[in-house]
Amino acid sequence: MKTEKFDFYNSTTIKSYNLNDKIRYQLKMLDSLDAFTRKHSENVASITCRLCEHLHLDKGFTIYCTTCAYIHDIGKLFIPPAVLQKTGKLTEEEYQIMRTHTIIGYNMCMKDPKLRPYAAGTLYHHESLDGSGYPNGLVGKKIPYEAQIIRVADEFEAITATRQYKTHVGIVETLNILIDHAKPTVKNQKTGKIKFLSPETMVGKIDKKILKALFKVVIDDTEYEISARADYLEFLKSEIKHLKEASKYYEKMQTSSHPEKQEYYRQGAKCLLHSNEEVDKIPLMLEELHKAYEVRSAHIDKLYKEVKQIKNLRV
Repeated sequence: MKTEKFDFYNSTTIKSYNLNDKIRYQLKMLDSLDAFTRKHSENVASITCRLCEHLHLDKGFTIYCTTCAYIHDIGKLFIPPAVLQKTGKLTEEEYQIMRTHTIIGYNMCMKDPKLRPYAAGTLYHHESLDGSGYPNGLVGKKIPYEAQIIRVADEFEAITATRQYKTHVGIVETLNILIDHAKPTVKNQKTGKIKFLSPETMVGKIDKKILKALFKVVIDDTEYEISARADYLEFLKSEIKHLKEASKYYEKMQTSSHPEKQEYYRQGAKCLLHSNEEVDKIPLMLEELHKAYEVRSAHIDKLYKEVKQIKNLRV
């Protein structure tokens, strides 16, 4: 099936500098109040766009959904900084205040004709398919599809991002958390414990199809990172190679007892170095390059392992 692709990173499409003036203004307001929220909004929009692509949604809906994602947290403009930027866990009262950002954002959009078309993303992005979300506790298909997509992108970005109030969580660990959120659950009325039911009996918090699309997005990103890091490894190899050649002259220079030969070998080593490299620092540079190569090579191995783990995940 042929699908129309939408490139989020294309300068002619949806990046923030191409959004209409009103939305750019709102994003700038977010940035001035809370840089984390602004960055989060852009990341969620990027992930949302790519989810739409992997879900084979048309270009028009992709642009609409991505724009909704840009302003999904606009209501946080009116959340008190003491709550929004709190470094520790929110109290129940603070959590209830935080939850109001969905309704605040919705009201902001509905009052402005330019933002009104994107109101669903702001209001419903914390709704859950099983009815456990907020603000309205909607169930299943009653939740607009754009909000379901943004919910997955939002949750993934929020967990993996390093913020002022929490530490970074690994990609695979995050995906496993989302897998749990996609599983149908219900509380036993007698014990209060959660037990898992079959998909036919009940839905989870998020849509499995959207989550599977997220797997593809993450795999794409990881494989791109592997490719970029592999290119840098090739660069390090070439640097190590030329330093090893120079090192041969350096070692002969060190062992020679004749000043003339020492200078001859010094000049030989110098000819093999870049203009910003010094002969006397060859051993140190070589050592540092070997360490850099080992570290980056190990990281690539880790990324390959991560891709394999993600491909083995099941929803």
